[in-house]
Amino acid sequence: MITKVNWDDVPEEQVNPSMKRKMLWGEKIMIAKMKFKDGFTVPMHSHENEQVTQVTKGTIRFWFGDEDADPVDLHAGDSVVIPGDLPHKALMIGDVEETDTWAPPRKDWIDGTDDYLKK
Repeated sequence: MITKVNWDDVPEEQVNPSMKRKMLWGEKIMIAKMKFKDGFTVPMHSHENEQVTQVTKGTIRFWFGDEDADPVDLHAGDSVVIPGDLPHKALMIGDVEETDTWAPPRKDWIDGTDDYLKK
């Protein structure tokens, strides 16, 4: 069954004081549109899901592998593909808007067990 969805109709979740998100998912893929406040850090984590991050506003500084790795800055218009199980951390520089896509869908985000973001 095909369901038409407008992003304006998708509920926005206030994950923590510095992060909001809207999510859509199917059986094999998930998309989340997110807004972050300047200075928010997504702590080092990993997940089985392959991830594509697309930045539309601001800058995200990523560290891949470990916190001592050289950072990679993504600016508006930049994207990155993050393989599954690769540890990564991110710092928001300026207010950030971005879209993440995962395959398969993030079960921890769907069932609300993504505690690493809710602090």
